[in-house]
Amino acid sequence: MTEGRKLRVAMLYGGFSAEREVSLSSGRECAAAARSLGHEVVAIDVTRDVAGLVAALTPRPDVVLNALHGRWGEDGCVQGLLNLLDIPYTHSGVLASALAMDKPTAKRVFEAAGLRCPGGEVLHRSLVEAGDPMPRPYVVKPIDEGSSVGVTIVQPGDNKPAIHDGAWPYGDAVLVEPYIPGRELTVAVMGDRALAVTELRPKQGFYSYEAKYTEGKTEHLVPAPVPQAIYDQAMDEAVAAHRALGCRGVSRADFRYDDRPGQGEAGGLYLLEVNTQPGMTPLSLVPEQAAHLGISFPELIGWMLEQAACD
Repeated sequence: MTEGRKLRVAMLYGGFSAEREVSLSSGRECAAAARSLGHEVVAIDVTRDVAGLVAALTPRPDVVLNALHGRWGEDGCVQGLLNLLDIPYTHSGVLASALAMDKPTAKRVFEAAGLRCPGGEVLHRSLVEAGDPMPRPYVVKPIDEGSSVGVTIVQPGDNKPAIHDGAWPYGDAVLVEPYIPGRELTVAVMGDRALAVTELRPKQGFYSYEAKYTEGKTEHLVPAPVPQAIYDQAMDEAVAAHRALGCRGVSRADFRYDDRPGQGEAGGLYLLEVNTQPGMTPLSLVPEQAAHLGISFPELIGWMLEQAACD
């Protein structure tokens, strides 16, 4: 792509996943940034009407800016449609998107690459509802949702199990993991380099969906105040995870850092997951880390579009 070329950009946002509101916010920010660079942007709020989406992508744009989050937009589904239409798009392709979105499968990929993840297993929801599947504290997650949607930490003394009264709209498969105490770290990857390490300190509870997207709920510390060896390890492992999945463009790796004294090999860094389409809202972490390095939000979006159009 010739630098400075003005692109016809179709931006996909909204959608019909549990992360619709986050996607709408990301899309508004991305569209404004792309337009500030002089690109022509057509914003498409994606529905289940596939024929309507194909029609909205006609005439063929130069590139799709994929601002969808969650299932169907981030798990390889819309990526497969765009491949069929031969339209380049931002972020990862079909395989990397599908692998990253399926947490148990991603964990196997990470472990094969030598990256340490929390243990755990996939159980039928009925087993989790019947009683504790492992000693408390433990974490219960949907296997294929993002943004901490549906995540519950079951602590000693809690009166109710993680799933009760049938209140689990995420399918029959449930991922159950031991809870890793410590600190929440995240690293953005842009192409082939890690940007920075951010420590996330929720003011109450854990880094939940509400804590992520409600202003004032979480303190972001960038660069993270951790030992240099841990900082460097997180940067290296974020890039290794990005490569192991086959990601492209921008991704973000989330970690837990168990810094309790006397833990020995049980302490240290654990890779939780990789987000192949990180949020681009005013509270999002990738733009914040980019800004820490002097990369403005329009420059970040411009880079993403250029990489996709040239791919």
